[in-house]
Parts: sequence; structure tokens; C-alpha cells
Amino acid sequence: MHTAKRQSGYQFDPSGGALCLDFANTVSHRHLPQRRAEHLGSYADLVAFADQSRLLPPKLAASLRARANRDHAGARSAFRKSIVLRESPYRAFSAIAAGRHVPPADVQQINDFALVALQHRKLAQRDGDYRWEWQSNGSDLLDRILWPVAKSAAELLTSEARAAIRECGAPDCEWLFLDHSRNRSRRWCDMKSCGNRQKARRHYQRAHA
Repeated sequence: MHTAKRQSGYQFDPSGGALCLDFANTVSHRHLPQRRAEHLGSYADLVAFADQSRLLPPKLAASLRARANRDHAGARSAFRKSIVLRESPYRAFSAIAAGRHVPPADVQQINDFALVALQHRKLAQRDGDYRWEWQSNGSDLLDRILWPVAKSAAELLTSEARAAIRECGAPDCEWLFLDHSRNRSRRWCDMKSCGNRQKARRHYQRAHA
């Protein structure tokens, strides 16, 4: 079911340090088929992610939900694009974290999404100042959530910050994050979850050795 008929109760984790990494982390246990948990199962989940990430003002989030309920085909199309946008950056940044070559097809996919996003940027004047805003022509409104994610992926890929991309050291996690620790020694996406769990596991193994 890829419409906006249900709203996600899942609380998305913002521990990635970059919007595109948080988006890539919307799957848990990605490479463990029996435990894999998909947190983007519908367009409603996509709006929930954007809402929790503060990508949208509440009125726009409500508008997108209403629009998706009226336009099921459009919601399905936007949702399918969101999964492609999630997987290509995940593969690219996972490769960077592992010191591997980034697949050219994934770079091209990020490029394609970023070019579309740039077409929806405009300068706007607000309160005597100027700033960039996102602009929709109406027919592509349901894609609105994808544009800042694509922009984030392209900016991270082309920035020096990509050297700080890490993949969680827990064997059952695979989430990505930016390591801004002082000596670049952060091993876990979240110390409270994966870090403590791995410490407890090592303690158990030592106690029963």
C-alpha cells in the first residue's frame, strides 16, 4: 500500500549527521533478510520522515497527505522515486565509508536527482532579506520531499565531509553517520543503542569464555 492512508508511528532517527544519511538509514538490519525492517512503506511514511526532519511546515505536510490521498498514482510514483533516491546514496556512501570505489551508476543517479532538485530552487525575499526556497509547479508537488534530500546527497558527495562518513560497527546495523568526534574514533551510529548493545555482547562473551 503506497498511498497516504496511514501515518507512520515510527520515530525516525536523526543520528546520521546529514539529511541524506538519515534518509539512507530508514531501513533497519538492511542486510539481514529475517530481521530487515522497512520504515518507508508508504508515501505517508515519507511525509512522516519529512515532518520529523523539519523539512516541511505543518501546513505543507498536511497538504501533501491530502494531495496523496486524492492522487494515488502520483503518490506511488513519488514513493518509488524516494526508494531509488535512498538506495543510490546508501550504496555510494557505504562504499566511501569502506574505502571502496563508488559505483558510477549511483553517482549518476545522485546527479540526476540533484539536477531535478536545482530546477526547483528560487530566490525569495522575506522580511527584507533574501533566501533560497523550493518551488513547485503544482503537478510535481508530491516530489517536494525528494528535493532537499537530493541536494543533501550531492553536497555531501562533493564536500570534504565525505571523509567523515562511517558505517556503524555493529554487525547487525549498517547505518551511516558522520564522525565528528575529536580523534575520528566514533564506531557506532548511536552509543545508547548499538554501542551499549555491542559492549554488553562483548561482556557476555568474556564472562562465558
